[in-house]
Amino acid sequence: MKYFSKGVILLIIGILSWFPTSALAAKSSFKIAWSIYVGWMPWPYAQQSGILKKWADKYDIEIELVQVNDYVESINLYTAGSFDGCVMTNMDALTIPAVGGVDSTALIVGDFSNGNDGVVAKGASDLKGIKGENVYLAEFSVSHYLLARGLVANGMTERDVKVINAIPDDLVAAFTATEDMKVITTWNPLLAEARQVQGANLLFDSSQIPGEIIDMMVVNTKTLEENPKLGKALVGAWYETMQVMSTENPKKTEALETMAKDSGATLDQYIDQLNSTKMFYQSSEALEFYKSNDVRKTMDHVRNFAFDNGLYAEGAPSPDVVGIQFADGSVLGDSGNVKLRFNASYTEMANSGKL
Repeated sequence: MKYFSKGVILLIIGILSWFPTSALAAKSSFKIAWSIYVGWMPWPYAQQSGILKKWADKYDIEIELVQVNDYVESINLYTAGSFDGCVMTNMDALTIPAVGGVDSTALIVGDFSNGNDGVVAKGASDLKGIKGENVYLAEFSVSHYLLARGLVANGMTERDVKVINAIPDDLVAAFTATEDMKVITTWNPLLAEARQVQGANLLFDSSQIPGEIIDMMVVNTKTLEENPKLGKALVGAWYETMQVMSTENPKKTEALETMAKDSGATLDQYIDQLNSTKMFYQSSEALEFYKSNDVRKTMDHVRNFAFDNGLYAEGAPSPDVVGIQFADGSVLGDSGNVKLRFNASYTEMANSGKL
């Protein structure tokens, strides 16, 4: 075995301490998780078209995009450290990684649901008509949140119904085949299927709470701070893909056909889903949304829903225990324990052509 003298060891330590921490922590390969949803289908297209690789190459990094079929599991894996980033909603970003102690950044606000989530019932024509009924949904999901917001808007509370936890993929089949299952809450493309069931009526949807169910690309804050190239590459790839989707030419049709196929929908079905999604095709639109006070109001609704439903850590005295930082630097909750950050700086770079 070769031994180093004390002087050599001290020299090595000195050299290492001279390097910035970021230089030591920086890495060149990253894993990003995604799951099927209309607003997230641009990601696999970006990968298949070479757009994602183009931007990764620009910053001399590698980005591996991995599909995880179970949406909640993808977030759990991200929270456990298996992925550097993951697509998720604003509510799930708070209630899973942030509440779980993982500092996360909303790097891209891609869209918000504008009708993609809804409450469907057989027989009833409005939410007041479901009083006393069982409502089947994925408990504590955005579907649960949507139901709660709809009930409040109609002078009701969750005490007026009975929430029954159900597996999302099984909902429509059961709703179709079972007369006793009268009310469900779900999202597209399942929502579109549920609305086709005989006697079914759409009672409330996310277009009635615009901007509250936000679809985002979330990345680990520490990873982003140590590797800003990842943020630049992801944002650059996203807005190049948005340009393809929003520019009328054959390439747009090809892109939408690819997204539809990857999501298991026809082109017409996928376009219908896009029509009930407020996509931020331009970075300027996303930037305006990032900086609006609406995001703060929404996250206040979300955190209170999460706290009231026991989604915070056991013994948490209030929703203030977790801090949420917004684009202007202000914080909702504990500024000493910020775990969810709406960081608009990379979108600003895209908007000013500085990526």
